[in-house]
Amino acid sequence: MISISSFAVSLNSSIDEKDLDDPHTHWQEVERLGKNQEVYFYAWGSDAQINAYIQWAAEELKAKYNIQLVHVKLSDTSEAVSRVLAEKSANNHHLGSVDLIWINGANFATMSEHALLLKDWATKLPNFQLTDPLNNPTVNFDFGIPTNGMEAPWGQASFTFYFDSLAVKKPPKTLSDLFTWSQQNPGRFSYPKPPDYLGMSFLKYALVILHEQSNESIRAQLNQPTRSQNIKTMLEPLWQFLDELHPNLWRNGKHFMQSSAQMRRLVDDTELSLGFTFTSPEIPAAVDRYDLPRSIRSYAMADGSLSNTHFVAIPYNASHPHAAQVVANFLLSPEAQAHKQNPAIWGDKTVLVQSALTSEQRALFHSDNQHPSALPTNSIERTLSEPHPSWVAAIEQGWERRYGASR
Repeated sequence: MISISSFAVSLNSSIDEKDLDDPHTHWQEVERLGKNQEVYFYAWGSDAQINAYIQWAAEELKAKYNIQLVHVKLSDTSEAVSRVLAEKSANNHHLGSVDLIWINGANFATMSEHALLLKDWATKLPNFQLTDPLNNPTVNFDFGIPTNGMEAPWGQASFTFYFDSLAVKKPPKTLSDLFTWSQQNPGRFSYPKPPDYLGMSFLKYALVILHEQSNESIRAQLNQPTRSQNIKTMLEPLWQFLDELHPNLWRNGKHFMQSSAQMRRLVDDTELSLGFTFTSPEIPAAVDRYDLPRSIRSYAMADGSLSNTHFVAIPYNASHPHAAQVVANFLLSPEAQAHKQNPAIWGDKTVLVQSALTSEQRALFHSDNQHPSALPTNSIERTLSEPHPSWVAAIEQGWERRYGASR
């Protein structure tokens, strides 16, 4: 699995260090050292479309650089974090099993806090400049935490909703509307229980909106690490909202679904009329697989969509760090980003800024056909920043204490 020779080559490079000050020369050397290597890419593997895209990328990298990209499929990114942490504890500082990891949010915060990531490489990727980093803070911050060159952006996602247009004529467009709609349509809505990522996203969306009318100093606390003295005060509006919402939910809020897949099944079975996702392209794809009815339509909440960027990072002890950088740069290329954004492939939104591209590169992203169940282009009117990652644990623990005992 691990090539000791690649590590030795990286230590014995003969290129003059002064030459590496030139970005072009530096990247040529990274490419030289990265070719003909293996890259073990630890990434969530529970979506067939995403897996197929990574396989496409592997074939392209093999043809271009003779790099063998091995997708190590995870059910939870924390598995890879734990592996790197265990290797560090065992003093394995150079021959790690993880070369590249798909990551963001709390997992990035953990790896950064424990010094588990390679530093100062992402901003040196040639294609990083296509993200317009000086005017695009989303590629320099991960849930409010500076990336400091430890992550390369890969894609963007937003929290959006979908509904069965045969059952719902006017879907709720704000959190307040959602509460009223749930009262008028009891049992037709719910959310996955924490710690499910999508369920946590709904709770974070609600928390951010509920603090919209709070003064600026209180709102700012959501972007900062939790403190024992502010958790109760900051989360109290969320618990009050959920106390009133839960009786209107599926199974009277006494039981909760386990995953987004179960939510889609309940919508398909017409038990639910309204659902949500953090991966809007999965909805038209589910319709085409007959996992959802053709009457499904997607939309964004008018009061805002929780949005974030997801990244790839290289562990500090990666066995093939140069090859991993080559992979990350390819994943940022217009070719790879346009292929990924195609709804028929994955539909993940590009992190590239169109004004930074040539006309030929921009043409790669052009599409005339839109699926009737897809999120309409430019429908997200307002984006909401993710709270600081530490709020995830606070919400999860508070929810479990308050609602989790019999659910």
